[in-house]
Amino acid sequence: MKMRFLFCSAWLLVTCLGGLADLAGQDNARPNVIVFLSDDQGWGDFSCNGNQNLATPHIDSLASQGILFENFFVCPVCAPTRAEFLTGRYHPQSNVKGVTRGQERMDLDETTIADCLRKNGYVTAAFGKWHNGMQYPYHPCGRGFDDFYGFCSGHWGHYFSPVLEKNGELVRGDGYINDDFTSQAIKFIEEHRAQPFFVYLPYNTPHWPPQMPDPYWQRFASKEIVQRGRKGDKEDLAKTRSALAMVENIDWNVGRVLGKLDELGIADNTIVMYFNDNGPNSNRWNADLKGKKGSTDEGGVRSPLFVRWPKQIKDVGRRVQQVAGAIDLYPTLLAATGSENVGEKLLDGKNLLPIWEGRETNLGFRMLFSYWRGKGSVRTQQFRLDNKGLLFDMVDDPQQKKDISSEQPAIAALLLGSLIRFKQDMEDQMDSSTRPFSLGHPDFAYTQMPARDAQISGGLKRSSIHPNCSFVTNWTSTEERIHWPVEVIEPGRYEVQLHYTCPSESLGTQLKLTCGERELDAVISVAHDPPLQGPDQDRFKRAESAVKDFHASSMGVIQLDEGVQTLSLQAEEIPGESAVDFRLLMFRRVDDGS
Repeated sequence: MKMRFLFCSAWLLVTCLGGLADLAGQDNARPNVIVFLSDDQGWGDFSCNGNQNLATPHIDSLASQGILFENFFVCPVCAPTRAEFLTGRYHPQSNVKGVTRGQERMDLDETTIADCLRKNGYVTAAFGKWHNGMQYPYHPCGRGFDDFYGFCSGHWGHYFSPVLEKNGELVRGDGYINDDFTSQAIKFIEEHRAQPFFVYLPYNTPHWPPQMPDPYWQRFASKEIVQRGRKGDKEDLAKTRSALAMVENIDWNVGRVLGKLDELGIADNTIVMYFNDNGPNSNRWNADLKGKKGSTDEGGVRSPLFVRWPKQIKDVGRRVQQVAGAIDLYPTLLAATGSENVGEKLLDGKNLLPIWEGRETNLGFRMLFSYWRGKGSVRTQQFRLDNKGLLFDMVDDPQQKKDISSEQPAIAALLLGSLIRFKQDMEDQMDSSTRPFSLGHPDFAYTQMPARDAQISGGLKRSSIHPNCSFVTNWTSTEERIHWPVEVIEPGRYEVQLHYTCPSESLGTQLKLTCGERELDAVISVAHDPPLQGPDQDRFKRAESAVKDFHASSMGVIQLDEGVQTLSLQAEEIPGESAVDFRLLMFRRVDDGS
C-alpha cells in the first residue's frame, strides 16, 4: 500500500466531530450556504485589497461584515480548484489533470460537498461554469446538485443570451451571462427559502473573451489605470480594463444576491463565501505578487477568501493571516452545517470553523501544496519553496524577490523533501489511461458529445487552439472523421440531434454515425450558414473561438449496445467544397432497449 503524504485523517475527524458537537446544542435552523467562485480574478482585483483602479463595495462588505482570509490558496488553473473545493482533496487524487477533453473530470468514486449536504437534508443547485465533467454522471446533476443551469465546459464563447443548459437540456440564455446566472440563483433562493439550501455560483468571468454590458465598459474604456502590473511584466491595458469591468459586474451581481437575502429575512443564518479559482489572467496590478494564472508562485495561486455568517461570526472585520486553501472548505462546511461526511476517502483539508468563530487564531504548522503539470511549490505560514527549489520568506518578502535557501538550509531541505514526496505521491495516483466518455446513463435523459471532447483526423481543424468552446471545420474529405471513446452505460434506442452549420452549396452532404457495430445515416437537408458571433462585441482581439448560431436537426434513432466502443461521425458524400461545421451531438433516450 502506498505511503500517504497527506496531512488529514485523525486530526480532521476530530475537528469535524467537534464542529458537529458545537452545533448539536443549538436549536436554531441549520444555515444556508452560498458560494461565489470567480474565474481568472486575481488577489488584487478587489478594492478592499488596495486596488484603486476599480470599486467592489458589495464583495468588500463580506469582509467588513464577516472575515477575510488574506493567505488563502487555490490552484494555478480552473478545473483543479473546483475539484479541490468540491472534494476537500488535492486535485490529482480525483484524476483532474487538465482543463478540457475529459481531463477535467473528477473520478466517480469521489464524494462532493454537494453530495454530503444533499444527503443531510439540503436542497442544492449550481448556476454558472461547472468545468468538472459534462456527461452524466460527471455532470453536476450526478455530483450532488438537484439543479444546474449554465455550461459544463471550461470557458464559453459568447456572453450575451448564449446557448446554455438546464439539467442537461439545451436552452437559450437570457441577457448577459452572469446577470442571468444570478437571476436564476435568486429565483432558486426565493423558492427554497423555507428549507436549508446550498447555492454554488461559479461565475465565468473575468475569463476571456472580453465581453461585458456597455455601461461597465464605458466606465473603463478611457479610465486612467493608476496602479500597474509587476515591474518587468508587459501589461496590456485593454486586457486590464476588460478584466476590471467584468469584476465590477460580478460585484453588482453579488450585491443582488445579498440584497435578496436581506429582503427575505434570511441573511443572518446564511453563510456567504467568495473566492477566486486562480491568479489573474493577465499582467495587471496584483500587489506585485510573482506569477499569474498557470503559475505555482504566489500570484498564481493566492486568492482572498471572504466569509460572512452574521449568526456565528461576531468579531467581524478580521483579516485572518492563517494559511488556508480550497481543500479546507469541504470539512469546514460539514462542521458549520452539522452535516455528516458521507464520503469514505481521507480529506486533505482542515476545519476552519474555529477560526471563523474566533475560538482559535491558528491551526498550527501546516504545508499547503500547489501542483500543475509537473510543477509545484509548497507554502507554510512563513515560507514558500518554489518549483526551482528557491526559498522565500513570505512575511518579509511576499513578492518573492530574495532567495534565502542558503540562509535557511534546514527549512529549504525540509520543504524540498516534502514537495518531492508530495509530487511523487500525486503523480502515482493519477491515471494515465484514457477514460471513455459516458453515454446513455439511465438516470439522465441527455448526453452531449461536443466537438471539444472529440478527436479529429486528416485535415479537420478546430475553430480555435482552445478547444473548450470550439467547433470542427474544414471538413473537405470523406476520409476524415470525428470520434470519441465512449462507454454506453445502458443499451437502448437513442434519438441523435446534430448541431451544425452548412452553406447551401453543401446541401445533400451525407453523414454516417457509427457506435461500435451500430450505424445511423443522415442527409443534410436544411442549409444554415450564419455569421460568426462574439468578436464584434469583444473589447480586444480574442484567442478563444468565435461561435455560431448552430442549427439542431434530428439524425434519427440509433440502437446502442452496452460497453466501451468508439463513436464516430464521418461524411460519406460532400457535394460542395466542405461538409458541415460541427458543434455537438445530443443523445436523448427513446426507450430502454427492452
